[in-house]
Amino acid sequence: MMATREAPERSDFPSRSDREFATESIVVQIRWFGVVMGYVLLLARLDAVRDPRAVGSMLALGAGFALVDTLFHRRGQGLLRRWPLFVSTMEAIFLALLCFYDTGLDSPFRWYYLLSLICCAIRYPRSVAWFTFAMHCLSLALVTWALGRSRARPDSLVLIVAMLGWVTWAVSSLAGLLRTTGERLEAANVALERHGAELEARVAERTDALRNSQARMIHQEKMAAFGLLAAGIAHEVGNPLAALSSLVQMLQRRGPDPYTADKLDLAGRQLTRIQRTIRELTDYSRPGSNALGPVRFTEVVDEALGIAKYYQRTKQREIRTEIEDDLPPVRAVRDHITQVILNLLLNAVDATSKGGRITIKGRHEGREVVWEVEDDGRGVAESDQPRLFQPFFTTKARGTGLGLYISRQIIEELGGSLTYRTKLGQGTTFSVRLRALPARVNGDEPIGGATDDERRLDKAGALAVG
Repeated sequence: MMATREAPERSDFPSRSDREFATESIVVQIRWFGVVMGYVLLLARLDAVRDPRAVGSMLALGAGFALVDTLFHRRGQGLLRRWPLFVSTMEAIFLALLCFYDTGLDSPFRWYYLLSLICCAIRYPRSVAWFTFAMHCLSLALVTWALGRSRARPDSLVLIVAMLGWVTWAVSSLAGLLRTTGERLEAANVALERHGAELEARVAERTDALRNSQARMIHQEKMAAFGLLAAGIAHEVGNPLAALSSLVQMLQRRGPDPYTADKLDLAGRQLTRIQRTIRELTDYSRPGSNALGPVRFTEVVDEALGIAKYYQRTKQREIRTEIEDDLPPVRAVRDHITQVILNLLLNAVDATSKGGRITIKGRHEGREVVWEVEDDGRGVAESDQPRLFQPFFTTKARGTGLGLYISRQIIEELGGSLTYRTKLGQGTTFSVRLRALPARVNGDEPIGGATDDERRLDKAGALAVG
């Protein structure tokens, strides 16, 4: 049973090694055909053979060589493949002895020269085939000289040489054509696989882009739905609160006793607190603006903290701010920056345990403003870090996996960067870097005016998150 080859990984087209393996298989089969036919010819012509024992010994030698060649072939190797000239010389001597010990140039073994040339032409380059042809001609000449004129027929010699020349030219040309065609097909197959890989990469890129766009749309729809819900709740609750507030004020004007007045005052303060909460909720749920303008970090931090305080877990954390005085503003969409800070702040709250510490920092570095949200929570596991900014990836039980993804999209749209440092069990720090606006002259346009990038952002608008 012949050795098997594994199919190519990406294509069924045979590689160069596969074609060489198939060529060796053909050569091995031709050798065994010659050995079997040799014994048939010997047994059928024992009376005509000059020296049957010598011919039998030569055939046994040929069978041994074919057996060793077969064993090498099963191991995926070619016997003496690197020494083709030596093999051709040995075959020429072998065939000369067969013809000499049989009946000379009239021996049927003379056609073995053709088999030898066919094997050589399909296995080696054309130059080796013509060298083999020359060696076989020399071999026939030596047989003619050894037999002498009395037993040699010049017409047989001429016929054999002509046949050998024709076979050498035809088979080597055909084998060369097949090799060239195979190499061209292999090159075309490689190019096809390369183009296929490029196409797959482009499809994957477009799929990721579509998936990211879908993530943004889902987030926008959720924020829009939340805005409608908040506005509806504020409207429904606002009217009863206004009525209650009016009733409290009416009772206070009637001059109640001190105890009742104190309780009415307490109820009025609580109603005012509820109204302020609803107003903040309404402000947060209003449709966002895409207008670019100067945004100061202290203002968006105050707004984000005002929203985050209603998150139940925030009350169990210590939140501090360390913001440099006179921190320059950045050119951005205010609502988007508030969303980024709020996302980072809520992530820090969820990453810390009860009594955890969260620090919001802001500083000026060269031409950039750096904002950081630092926590002393559990950190990010190494296995989760490569997917941290991927859409829909979350480690929370009820998280959407869009907060960090949307935040980085917003910052990168503004030409900045969102990075992180983390250590398992010790906490995580998210850093936002944005270019600071130049100093203003008399409160007018910043020196140097807006940059080209800023003008483009002003036209296109930053990424909306609701």
